[in-house]
Amino acid sequence: LIKRVEPQGSAKYVEFVTLADKAIMPYVGSRVLDWPYVEGLRLDEAMHPLTLLAFGMYGEVLPNQNGAPVRLVVPWKYGFKSAKSIVKIRFVEKEPGTAWNKAAKQEYGFYSNV
Repeated sequence: LIKRVEPQGSAKYVEFVTLADKAIMPYVGSRVLDWPYVEGLRLDEAMHPLTLLAFGMYGEVLPNQNGAPVRLVVPWKYGFKSAKSIVKIRFVEKEPGTAWNKAAKQEYGFYSNV
């Protein structure tokens, strides 16, 4: 996907923004995290062959509870890096302010490798 959209040379990170619909997501209004949920990867991490954008599973369209319409899968990172229900992808020059990094920077670093 990244090669196909050809981001500008200044882009160093990929920012993933999720759905935040209070009508169907009751905890979106929680005070723990800023919504919409935002996650990010360095451009080289996003281009790694094990980094996936999942649109389905087991031959079916990805169900809502598993992150429809599209989910990020990053197997060597902690689970919170695999954002669900992605509705926007942006290529940015600066490290994105991610949801958990904003909530507790001392506990949830940007890289979050397992």
